[in-house]
Amino acid sequence: MRILVVEDEHKIANALRQGLEQHAYSVDVAYDGDDGLAMATTEPYDLIILDRMLPGKIDGMGILRQIRTENIHTPVLLLTAKDRVLDRAEGLNTGADDYLVKPFAFVELIARVRALLRRPQQSLHTTLSYADLTLDPANFAVERAGKPIELTSKEFALLEYLMRHPDRIVAKDMIMQHVWDYDSDILPNTVEVYIGYLRNKIDKPFKGPNLINTKRGFGYRFGNKT
Repeated sequence: MRILVVEDEHKIANALRQGLEQHAYSVDVAYDGDDGLAMATTEPYDLIILDRMLPGKIDGMGILRQIRTENIHTPVLLLTAKDRVLDRAEGLNTGADDYLVKPFAFVELIARVRALLRRPQQSLHTTLSYADLTLDPANFAVERAGKPIELTSKEFALLEYLMRHPDRIVAKDMIMQHVWDYDSDILPNTVEVYIGYLRNKIDKPFKGPNLINTKRGFGYRFGNKT
């Protein structure tokens, strides 16, 4: 899952990046409204964490209005120091999906992030399951046939992305955009390497059908349907 954080206070922004990355999210950061708008309208994100007050030609509310005008429906969690009811209502009426007042506890932010990431597809549950493989995003736990599987944070993020798109061909560039952040210096063969790591852990040790399949010239398909 790829998240954009737009926050001008560097200490807060960098703490959010570090905390979210520890939860296996890929994170990009913009420190002003202009960069935030450019990234929000040109890059594919699963969630935007947006500070209301930002330096630049456009503030957080302006970014929110613009992306909704452009029919970008990415969930937005609005951060603000303003806690009046009218301020919260304005943010929600402008198109924010949720609202968090500073200062906040990170545990609350991560709970709201997870709730928003589940919202676009109501069929998504906390635990993802396919055949005998399960993935629990909340506890970073993966099992196949009842056997726990240890994954690195990047392997976990890659598997979660694949499991959220079962039985569909996913191109390498889509994987790169959603699993690695904007500043990552990666090549298409990096995806191949991590796919190989996953296969060695969730497919090869088990007797069941392979769940990660290569579609040459197209990308990868997660699932065992022919």
